[in-house]
Amino acid sequence: MNPETFKPENFCWSYDEGIATITLDRPERKNPLTFESYAELRDTFRDLVYTKDVKVIIFAPNGGNFSSGGDVHDIIGPLVKMNMTELLDFTRMTGDLVKAIRSCPQPVIAAVDGISVGAGAIIPMASDLRIGTPECKTAFLFNKVGLAGCDMGACAILPRIIGQGRACELLFLGRSMSGKEGERWGYFNSIAESKDLMAAALRYAEKILSGPTFANGITKNQLNHEWNMSIDTAIEAEAQAQAICMQTKDFERAYHAFVNKEKPEFEGD
Repeated sequence: MNPETFKPENFCWSYDEGIATITLDRPERKNPLTFESYAELRDTFRDLVYTKDVKVIIFAPNGGNFSSGGDVHDIIGPLVKMNMTELLDFTRMTGDLVKAIRSCPQPVIAAVDGISVGAGAIIPMASDLRIGTPECKTAFLFNKVGLAGCDMGACAILPRIIGQGRACELLFLGRSMSGKEGERWGYFNSIAESKDLMAAALRYAEKILSGPTFANGITKNQLNHEWNMSIDTAIEAEAQAQAICMQTKDFERAYHAFVNKEKPEFEGD
């Protein structure tokens, strides 16, 4: 993928000096997801593993909303006509999007405004950092449509962010969580007014961009993989990961900058 010329068919993409911004592109319907956008987003995040020029990703709202989730007409309607094999193909595809977001080395920042519900709440949940607005509404409302709350990794990831009891409340009741409540529960890292949301997301992105981006990728990898490790295994994994980082030029740059009482300028290698 060339981030400067990449033109997806089912969502918007922009790129500037290491920072890629993704938005869903149906603001008149609060940016629902379709079969096509699910698949293209999954493939894009998979490709980002090999796209070294992209250092940080911002997943942003469009038209005052993040996403209303799976499109009622384009997704829900066809699903009720599918057999079990077809349904499993679909649910595995949507889960693969979460796996791809978590597997790409770039930190993903979700900037959430307006509606963020269903699968439109899963994308921020799967991201590494989340910024909300006081007015935003997040809801894992799968039980409102007769489905279990265990969708796209919600039962595994959400409790790790906000705790088991709070996750149970959102998943069993399907109720919306306000931006301020989400910040208080640790779901949102911070809150910004709608007019300031993208500026706040860019501040996070620029701070990450100025850091050792290779090492940040290692951090993301370990944060995700250590969920399934014992403490002893995790300590050994971190020992190996840190030894790899000690071979980078950024580690050497940081040392020389410290000795010379200067601020290090990392280059991601």
